[in-house]
Amino acid sequence: MKSRERREGVTLVHTGDGKGKSSSAFGVVFRTAGWGMRVCVIQFIKGVWKTGEQQAASRFDNIEWHTLGDGFTWDTKNPEQDIATSRSIWQFSKQKILSQAYDLVLLDELNYCISYGWIDAVEVADFVKHSKPKWLHLVITGRDAAPELIDVADTVTEMKMIKHAYKNGIKAQQGVEF
Repeated sequence: MKSRERREGVTLVHTGDGKGKSSSAFGVVFRTAGWGMRVCVIQFIKGVWKTGEQQAASRFDNIEWHTLGDGFTWDTKNPEQDIATSRSIWQFSKQKILSQAYDLVLLDELNYCISYGWIDAVEVADFVKHSKPKWLHLVITGRDAAPELIDVADTVTEMKMIKHAYKNGIKAQQGVEF
């Protein structure tokens, strides 16, 4: 494994209206952890319910997990609270990225907070471009990735929904969606 001094950290953005953005990012998380590297997962939207990813991550000593969001914010009853929470999570995320304690940081669902206007896209893009350690891998997920973020990313993948079980009345299934 390359030392940090020899590593070229990449920024990945997973976006689009299809399923699999976070799931793909969690694959990267477990791949990175499998190589013995330190990982930090920060979830912006998801609430405090149990997920299979978090259950699996708890078995790794080198994955730190933070579920800090208020839940499904598109059904919000208190947008001011969601804005404050999102901005607080962004400040926390910057501290974790700059701490030099991790080899990979996942900012799960950050794109939603940017697209809602709760966090400034230019600020995030500037931070990624100018402040992210050169050797750090960064993964950012969520629909509607801002053009500024797409511009500074090294790899951008758009997930496209063709068909989804929910549209046929099948609710989220444990082990597949959570």
